[in-house]
Amino acid sequence: MSQYLRKKIEDFVPFDDVEAGAKKAFLQFIDACGEDIWHRDNLVGHVTSSCWVVNKDRTKVIMAYHNLYDSWAWLGGHADGDKDTLYVSKKEAMEESGVKDVKVLSEDIMDISIQGVDGHFKKGKEVPTHLHFNVTYLLEVDENSELFVKEDENSGVKWIKNGDVIDSVSEEVMKKVYERLMDKVELG
Repeated sequence: MSQYLRKKIEDFVPFDDVEAGAKKAFLQFIDACGEDIWHRDNLVGHVTSSCWVVNKDRTKVIMAYHNLYDSWAWLGGHADGDKDTLYVSKKEAMEESGVKDVKVLSEDIMDISIQGVDGHFKKGKEVPTHLHFNVTYLLEVDENSELFVKEDENSGVKWIKNGDVIDSVSEEVMKKVYERLMDKVELG
């Protein structure tokens, strides 16, 4: 099944040189690790699926205050064995924000990125430094939908205006990813 994801990534057209490098590295990860990419026991990295959840006017995005990263962040999470990354993206959007009705704007991958994750403790266990090989999908939610905090992962969920996203994020490395996502939405 990693061949399905591999094909989707092969067909993906990078937006810039950074994304072109991420695409190449993601393909190398799949080729080197095969089916082991789907589980957290792979100590090199894990497949994650995020979503850029916009309102109908594309002027705001839902972000959660992620406790682990101490920053406002996109919604998403680990595949954890589920090989349908679009499904994972939708599921994470609903779980992390409380929204019930999520519209998929495209079944194509919107963005590819790779994030380094420093070692940390989660649920009393030490998690070693690793990589997140991430795909992102573009989703839409009614701006009037009620939002809920998922207390085991975040301490806030809200709509943030596009012009305020970068100032809301404390993770420097993610600012460039979010800028690229907003540029892609703006270009349509």
